[in-house]
Amino acid sequence: MFVAAASKDINGVHPLDQVVWNALVSKQGRFALGDDQVLRFPAAIARFGAMADTSPASFEALRRLIEAHGPVALVTPSEVLPPAGFSVIRHATLLQMIWQRKLDPTSAWEHVRLAECDVPEMVALTTATQPGPFGPRTIELGDYLGVRRQGRLAAMAGERMRLDGYTEISAVCVDAAFRGQGLAAGLTKLLITAIRARAETPFLHVFTSNRPAIALYRTLGFVERREMHLTVLGGVRA
Repeated sequence: MFVAAASKDINGVHPLDQVVWNALVSKQGRFALGDDQVLRFPAAIARFGAMADTSPASFEALRRLIEAHGPVALVTPSEVLPPAGFSVIRHATLLQMIWQRKLDPTSAWEHVRLAECDVPEMVALTTATQPGPFGPRTIELGDYLGVRRQGRLAAMAGERMRLDGYTEISAVCVDAAFRGQGLAAGLTKLLITAIRARAETPFLHVFTSNRPAIALYRTLGFVERREMHLTVLGGVRA
């Protein structure tokens, strides 16, 4: 059962229903490429984009943006059915979860704040564990924390999309050699505490097929808000 969470905007639509668009017109507007019909992040930061609507004009604007900057990933409440001329690289169902628990006191947890010099290791870890896309500039989106063990990055987690009142927790991953030690939970708790200190609500997206991750997030106070569709479009055909 999905739990209605947090407030709705003045149009009666929850801001997380249009999460990418709302991020790019608010807290992360400095990254926005596009116009009033279609917006996206630079590919080196994230492939995410959004359309104001599904009109032919918006799809045409999206086509031009893909031609200029590469494939785009849409996160939408309903499945996107592109017109002729687009190829669907990937489609998957995501579970959008939002944090709804009284904040527990955070115990000290070993961690380091990751910086640009750590990006090669961060890319290597996310490539190996596949928590979601992570590019050479993704670190610019927010704070990223890590745990180092035996001279290498053993685990990481950070912030991705930010919009008024909300911050997404993303790239939660652990090297296979260090699983079962509570590293993912510990880093996620630190991020929850930091986000709540800004009077914002943490949320996240997880593939509906990833039952172990969903179970972990539930123990940390996240509840299912709704399913979302991930549609990656690119490879525009002539």
